[in-house]
Amino acid sequence: MKTLPQAIASERESPSKAKRWMLSSYRTEIAIAIAIVIIELAVGMVVPAALSVGNLANVTQAAAPLAIMSFGVLLVIITGGIDLSVGSVFSLTGMVTGLAMAHGYGAVLSSLAGLGVGASVGLVNGALVTFVGLAPFVVTLSTYAIAGSLSFIVTDGHSLPITDPNYWLLNSGTLIPGIPNYALWCVLLLALIELGLNKLVAGRWLYAIGRSSSSARAIGIPVKRVRLCAYLLSGVLASCAGIVSISYISNAEATAGSSLMLQAIAAVVIGGASLFGGTGSAIGALLGSLMITIIQNGANLIGVNSFWQGTVTGIVILVAVLVDRVTKARR
Repeated sequence: MKTLPQAIASERESPSKAKRWMLSSYRTEIAIAIAIVIIELAVGMVVPAALSVGNLANVTQAAAPLAIMSFGVLLVIITGGIDLSVGSVFSLTGMVTGLAMAHGYGAVLSSLAGLGVGASVGLVNGALVTFVGLAPFVVTLSTYAIAGSLSFIVTDGHSLPITDPNYWLLNSGTLIPGIPNYALWCVLLLALIELGLNKLVAGRWLYAIGRSSSSARAIGIPVKRVRLCAYLLSGVLASCAGIVSISYISNAEATAGSSLMLQAIAAVVIGGASLFGGTGSAIGALLGSLMITIIQNGANLIGVNSFWQGTVTGIVILVAVLVDRVTKARR
């Protein structure tokens, strides 16, 4: 039994232990958060409007769909897989949702139809990867092409306006006073996924599979079912991102998600996840999404040609992968 002085000393040590745990567990995320602040301040020195409340709100609102999509991509990457189909799922979801509304279905049924797109593609991806044994790159590249083509086919390539006048509330409304819904969805998903990865057995299974699927199978982890669920969730979250996006712009475009697949993978890698599997966090994916959006916003404010954004994203991915490789080699 502890004496009173020992109990007091223990209580004093507990905050410092928590700080050390935070610093050791989230070193990459802390570094990214600092980098985001530095980038934003640097852009603000050139264009003061970058630091205005309105611009910062626009940045977070623009980053929300990418963050939601990145959460799903993160789950697949942790298992050592890859999902290239999310951008096309994003586009097809918007077109199907808009088409359903144009045919007189309500917002709820139309949204469910859109979510069905992500669930269907995710199930196909997961089944072909886990039960048939095809390479994730090949499978998801194929579904990327198919879903992207269907995005044009369902409406002959025409954009679709969102006919429900209240649908914008899904993105910009406020269920909790003072917190716009786009931020609320991101925070809720962040909490669910981060806690799930760290506190639930299923979350630990994802990491175990990413580190060594054969070892995970040997200790009784249902590798195939866990991987199937990861791809399913990736597809559903890509559809959620598409729905949040069309509620923001009140329009569905067949090419809306054409560049988001690369950005989502970049966000996850920037956030500390390894493309070889076994590492990553939802906090890192969120911060990676914010960093990409802030870089794009800063480039637009400064006047950099938008054609360079793909080059910047590709370089960022390459640098992040090289850093991950060097870090692993040192360990």
